[in-house]
Amino acid sequence: MKKLMRRLSRVRVNHSTQYSMLRSEASDPPADPTKRRPDVPEGHFPVYVGMDQTSTRRFIVSAELLRRPIFVELLNRSAQEYGYEQRGVLRIPINIVIFERVLESLRQGRDPSSLDELI
Repeated sequence: MKKLMRRLSRVRVNHSTQYSMLRSEASDPPADPTKRRPDVPEGHFPVYVGMDQTSTRRFIVSAELLRRPIFVELLNRSAQEYGYEQRGVLRIPINIVIFERVLESLRQGRDPSSLDELI
């Protein structure tokens, strides 16, 4: 878990509090894995959210979320489901509606301590 958080925290953080939700157009990885996709701004990273491969949605979220206890809980769920060595984009196995509630709660300045508060 520490390794995953360390890797994600290397993303340069800006002071934007906007969290963008984007649908995935294609799942092909870029030719050069060191290059950023143009739709991922500095200080943000993509995550795929959903319970299975057929119903996932791509979100672009601020790296500032890595400091939030609720997001650490989501990272723990991801590690339990996929392991710490998952390659490519981070996947979070949670209902999309619940993830949207997490983002909305953070936008409104609330910082839920667990997912139970949002269900």
